[in-house]
Amino acid sequence: MEVLTTAEMERADRLAIAAGTPGFSLMLSAGQAVAAAAMDMVEEGPILVIAGPGNNGGDGFVAAAELAARGREVSVILLCDRENLQGDAASAARGWKYPVLPFNPHAIGRPALIIDALFGAGLDRPVKDEPFDMIQAINANGAPVLAVDLPSGINGTSGAIMGTAVRATETVTFFRRKPAHLLMPGRIHCGRVRVADIGIDAGVLTEIAPKTFENVPSTWGSAFPIPTIDGHKYDRGHVVAVSGGIAATGAARLSARGALRAGAGLVTLASPRDALSVNASALTAVMVHPIDTANEFAELLTDKRLNAYVIGPGAGVDERTQDFVLSALSAKRSIVLDADALTSFAGNPERLFEAIRHSSDPQVVLTPHEGEFPRLFSDMSNKHSLRSKLERVRDAAERAGAVVLLKGPDTTVASPDGRATIAANAPPWLATAGAGDVLSGMIAGLLAQGVRAFEAASIGVWMHGEAAREAGPGLIAEDLPETLPAVTRHLYDEFGIEY
Repeated sequence: MEVLTTAEMERADRLAIAAGTPGFSLMLSAGQAVAAAAMDMVEEGPILVIAGPGNNGGDGFVAAAELAARGREVSVILLCDRENLQGDAASAARGWKYPVLPFNPHAIGRPALIIDALFGAGLDRPVKDEPFDMIQAINANGAPVLAVDLPSGINGTSGAIMGTAVRATETVTFFRRKPAHLLMPGRIHCGRVRVADIGIDAGVLTEIAPKTFENVPSTWGSAFPIPTIDGHKYDRGHVVAVSGGIAATGAARLSARGALRAGAGLVTLASPRDALSVNASALTAVMVHPIDTANEFAELLTDKRLNAYVIGPGAGVDERTQDFVLSALSAKRSIVLDADALTSFAGNPERLFEAIRHSSDPQVVLTPHEGEFPRLFSDMSNKHSLRSKLERVRDAAERAGAVVLLKGPDTTVASPDGRATIAANAPPWLATAGAGDVLSGMIAGLLAQGVRAFEAASIGVWMHGEAAREAGPGLIAEDLPETLPAVTRHLYDEFGIEY
C-alpha cells in the first residue's frame, strides 16, 4: 500500500478537486469519517472537538455537526476567532450552529472523548504558547483521544515530535497513510490508525507516482518466491554464510539457519579451521567448509552455484573481513553485509561504496542498526530530530549504490532508485540478541532464489516481524527460523497458493 508524504497528499487533494470533486465535499467526507470513528469509540457521554484554524479544524467542525445531528452532546474549542477562518474551514464552521468555547485548557472539562483537530499532517514548526499548553492538557486529561489525520504536534513526513504532541488512542487518516503513521516516534502517538475513503480516486496515484510503501505482502507479493512441483534444490540457490573464529561462531550459524528456512536450496557455512568442529557439531542441514584466508575464499567464489553470501555476523572487524567482502563484490555475487562487515569499512566507507558501484547490477543489501549506520554514513546520523529515518535511508542507499535496511521498530528499506518500504509489524520482543543475524540470513536466502535486493530485504523484514509474532513473548533468536514455516503457510493462504 502506498504511503504519501504531506506534499503528495496535498497533490492528491488538488488532483481530486481538478477532476471535479469540490474541496468541501472532501472535507465533508473526512469529517463524517471522524464522526463515525468517534461513535465507535464511545457509545455515550460528551464529546469535545478541539479545532485549529486550518482544514484539520474544518474536519473537526464537520465531525461536531455530524455528531450533534446524531444526538450526541458535543462542544467545540477553537484556536482562533471563528471570523478568521477561511475557505472550506470557514464553510465547515458555518455548519456548526452553536457557540465555540474559548481556547483555554480549563475549558476541556471531563469529556468521554476528545477529538484532536488542532493541527494536521503539515505541521512544520515547533508547537509553542497556547497550543503547547492545550496539547499538554489533552494528554493530562485522561479521556481517550481521536486524532484527525495525525496527532497534533507530529510532523507528517518525518514522524518527529514538534515540541510536544498529542498521544492519541486512535487516528483517522484519509486516502492513504502518511510516513508519520509508521515512523517512530509518530507511530506510537497515533494509536490505532484507520484509513478512510473520502472520495479521492486511486487513479491520482499514477500521476503522483509515490515511492514509499508500507511493508506488507500486497507491496511485494508478486516477487515472493514459490517453489514449483518440478523444481530442484539447486533451483533455489546456494547461500554461503561466513563464520568468525571459535569464540564467535553463533551469529553465522543463526544466519545460515535463517537462509535455509527462508527457502534457499542449500546453505554452506564458511568456517575458520579452528572453529570447524564447533560449527560442524552444531549444524545438520547446513554444510560446513573450511576457509581461513582471502585466497581460499576467492577459490570458493569460483563456484558460481554459490550465488548468495552473507558476511558480517560474528565475522570480526578486520582486514580479512574487508577482503572477503571485496572479493564477493568483485565476483558479482548477491550479498548481504551486516554487523562486522559494515564496521570493518568504518574508516573508509567510500572503499566499500566504490566496490559496490563497480559491480554489474549489484544485488547488495546493507543491514545496519542505528549504532552501525553512522559508521558508514556519519553525516546522516539520527541526531537531527527533523531528519526522518526515511530520508536518511534513502540518501544512504543512493550514496552506497546498494539497498540499505535500517533496523528498528520501524525498519526502513530503501533502494538507490528511491523506492522505500516502512515496516510496522515487529513486536517489542524482537529486540533480542541474534535476531538481526537471522534477518541477514533470511534476506540472503531470498536473494539466492533470485529475488531482487529491494524486494528480498522488504520480504525478509516483514517475515522476520511475523516470525517474532508467531513465537510470542520470550522469543530468543533461535526461535525465529523455527517459526518461519508457519509464516510462509500464512502467506500461501493469503496469496491463494495450495500446499
